Amino acid sequence: MKRAIFPGSFDPLTLGHYDIIKRGVTLFDEIIVAIGVNADKKYMFSLNERMKFIEDAFADEPKVKVVSYKGLTVDFCQEIGVEFILRGLRNPADFEFEKAIAHTNRDLAPIETVFLLTAAKTSYIASSIVRDVIRNNGDYTKLVPKSVRVK
Repeated sequence: MKRAIFPGSFDPLTLGHYDIIKRGVTLFDEIIVAIGVNADKKYMFSLNERMKFIEDAFADEPKVKVVSYKGLTVDFCQEIGVEFILRGLRNPADFEFEKAIAHTNRDLAPIETVFLLTAAKTSYIASSIVRDVIRNNGDYTKLVPKSVRVK
């Protein structure tokens, strides 16, 4: 069984993340959306809200699981027996950053990183942009799945 984790903060889940996960389930038997917890980071949405956004978005997809974790992603992969990390690439800057992380991860553990290019229609979307739109009362609904709604 080929399993991959798709790690991130998902603050919030965007249509770009959604696209990568939907396409990832065609490549892997299971996608574990792994929300990294960083005590030093200030999140807009709580961990429970972020998990619910993802769970609701993929309620009809049994191949998608949602978990949270602390520490190094490769350590978590080894802890749960996952050999692949799935990552999305929006632009050349993402590639350079993600390449360095992938090389480091491979030095630390026998974990392979698989990259998918984001769809052209979602390549401009970033969680930081979505948070800014929300903070300024803009229409963020065009940037996120229906499960992501601010109360």
